[in-house]
Amino acid sequence: MDFSLTEDQSMIVSTIEKLCSDFDDEYWLARDADGEFPEDFFQQLSGSGWLGIAMPTEYGGAGMGITEAALMMQTISQSGAGFTGASAVHMNIFGLNPVVRFGSDELKSRALPPLVNGQQKACFGVTEPNAGLDTTKLTTFAKKTPNGYSVSGRKIWISTAQVADKILLLARTTPLDQVKKPTEGLSLFYTDLDRSKVEVREIEKLGRKAVDSNMLFIDELEIPECDRVGEEGKGFEYILHGLNPERILIAAEAVGLGKIALHKATQYAKERVVFGRPIGMNQGIQHPLAQCWMQLEAAELMVMKAAVSYDKDLPCGAYANSAKYLAAEAAFNACQVAIQTLGGMGYAKEYHVERYLRESFIPRIAPVSPQLIMCFIAEKVLGLPKSY
Repeated sequence: MDFSLTEDQSMIVSTIEKLCSDFDDEYWLARDADGEFPEDFFQQLSGSGWLGIAMPTEYGGAGMGITEAALMMQTISQSGAGFTGASAVHMNIFGLNPVVRFGSDELKSRALPPLVNGQQKACFGVTEPNAGLDTTKLTTFAKKTPNGYSVSGRKIWISTAQVADKILLLARTTPLDQVKKPTEGLSLFYTDLDRSKVEVREIEKLGRKAVDSNMLFIDELEIPECDRVGEEGKGFEYILHGLNPERILIAAEAVGLGKIALHKATQYAKERVVFGRPIGMNQGIQHPLAQCWMQLEAAELMVMKAAVSYDKDLPCGAYANSAKYLAAEAAFNACQVAIQTLGGMGYAKEYHVERYLRESFIPRIAPVSPQLIMCFIAEKVLGLPKSY
């Protein structure tokens, strides 16, 4: 079993590191303060062709796997960009996987190249205020019309909707009480985010200010039939093909965030002198930092196991969920240990670790809660009775 990166994978890491070096700590501190979308960072990545790392070559992508995409996203986060930098491009990397797998050739030829080259941005419209993680209970409805569909409803926690041109939208096309199984009757669309029909209301939040989160109010949004992904009524099945890649990439980003926090704390512990000696000589400082390193390394191994399994078309649900859980917990622990290591300076924005801690809540909460991951492992891996 070889844990080393291939030559191509090492090239990806080194190239992304170099690209990210143009966007230093002060850049991300400024974006955290002013809340402006990091458009120049986005365009730098798109201009270099990296937004299409996991997209098919026939649509302008690089045709690489989720393993390579995970390495890229971890490197972005670990550069100090954290979840602000990663989330700016996250949707473009994995979000249209259902379109790649199930969309018509015509839809793919329209949708994928502009996303790969950075001409368009997309958002992911699934979660609803009264449904949460119970996706089968969503109520946004797509009513059939002579030319396609008319959609009305609400969505919440939709990232990048302030700057997006397109939306990957899940809606009911058959009422819940008219289907045999709750997972039936949902359809997936990739269409224009028409702001004359969709009100996008930003949600003020704890961290990642530069990448917006929003509530969407959809009022008779007209969607042509050619914008439907695959067959009507099979949308739930289609989005499942994007869930494992999303968990893997979120986990990789969390590992990167934890590693940059650990790096900042370690450097500070070497340089900060109290009572005539560096605080890093004290075991009370050393041991928590050492624990963080071990936790992050273990999480990273699970991320890679999940990614490689996905790329080999092997069952990876348990690994992807476990990677997301372990990486989120390891990142959160590393960030809070970093603040404790820096003491009062850890609470100051200019030292950056407080920003990392605020962002570390993202992978713990989204895209699935740690409690549901544990329920999944208990039921699907350990064979215990379903608890919900």
